[in-house]
Amino acid sequence: MSIRSQEFIKFIIVGIINTCNYYAVYLFIHAYWEINYLVSHITGFILSLIISFFLSSYFTFQVKPTVMKFIQFSVTQVINIIVSSIFIYVFIEYLVLGSTIAPIVSMIFTVPLTFFVAGKILRK
Repeated sequence: MSIRSQEFIKFIIVGIINTCNYYAVYLFIHAYWEINYLVSHITGFILSLIISFFLSSYFTFQVKPTVMKFIQFSVTQVINIIVSSIFIYVFIEYLVLGSTIAPIVSMIFTVPLTFFVAGKILRK
């Protein structure tokens, strides 16, 4: 198996961990502490972004994390949120895809994009 294939599999594993982490933090803060959903979302996103950065650095791409790489990695996540939001909007509003399936379908496009951009940044 090629190194890229191994990295992509690890990237998927980190993505699953990251998604579960985000959702657990979101639910805990929103449901248990009854904090506003936007505050819960932002908090969950920030915590999962930090964890994702270190997992991506050490586990996926096996590189040393730096402050500059963290800043650049964070930018990839902003790009990911924007791109996935656009896809979800188009899928629901124009292609009449259900709102429960649209985020999953958008991952078909955003996961490879995020993998490519994160790999470029973290390997520098």
